[in-house]
Amino acid sequence: MDAYAHPESIVETEWVYENLADPSVRLVEVDVDTNAYDKGHILGSIGWNWQSQLQQGTVRDLIDKEGMQKLLSESGISNSTTVVLYGDNNNWFACWAFWQLKYYGHQDVRIMNGGRIKWELEEKPLVETKTEVDSVSYVAKDSNESLRAYRDQILKDLSASGMSLVDVRSPDEYNGLLFAPENVPQEGSQRAGHIPGAKNVPWAQATDSDGTFKSYAELLQLYTDNGITGEGNTVTYCRIGERSSHTWFVLTQLLGYSNVSNYDGSWTEWGSIVGAPIQK
Repeated sequence: MDAYAHPESIVETEWVYENLADPSVRLVEVDVDTNAYDKGHILGSIGWNWQSQLQQGTVRDLIDKEGMQKLLSESGISNSTTVVLYGDNNNWFACWAFWQLKYYGHQDVRIMNGGRIKWELEEKPLVETKTEVDSVSYVAKDSNESLRAYRDQILKDLSASGMSLVDVRSPDEYNGLLFAPENVPQEGSQRAGHIPGAKNVPWAQATDSDGTFKSYAELLQLYTDNGITGEGNTVTYCRIGERSSHTWFVLTQLLGYSNVSNYDGSWTEWGSIVGAPIQK
């Protein structure tokens, strides 16, 4: 872990276990399965529902600045709190929450390496009692738009040199054989395929079987072998933005690439834009 570009952005399960009683640390669980928290969670952690708390469903957008302030305040998180995120599916939505917290300027936010799967593999304790917290005051910063990519920007830059697109979905999604991961309902896209010129580096290739991230050397080889070197602008995308947040975390926090943005509109948006080019 010491070789990672930003080792301060990641903590091990043992560190979390040893700091459960630290009042300056707030554990937050964010799962694909929004019922997982109620079935058992780390002592002292709170649960965020990605569907109802981290997005505006009516307009299909991230929560706004005021929404983030309200969420963090009600979660007992101040501007100086160390926030440690973890979740199921190797931290899919934990990384999405990490990206959003950075988008609104929270300074000290970290990912628990391995997420729920590693904690459970190590047979560390889980509790079912919901954590009660006192509200505090939180002031969010304006959004950092350099962390987020938009469709019009990508459409404009497609023919320009210097932009690397990373499609982190499965090969079958990338090749237009599936609209969404198997066993997951389609969410709005009218066409299948990928954005022209995008390289397919599935998000899961960055992790080991216990959910932890691969070493710096392994990650560097994985992405450079696919032409993702960190030169110019790099844009990650998937289907709804959470898997691409995982890859965004790897590229920015572990490899230290700069000028990396996450296209959270992703394929549900691009696959439905009239006239937008696609490849299969």
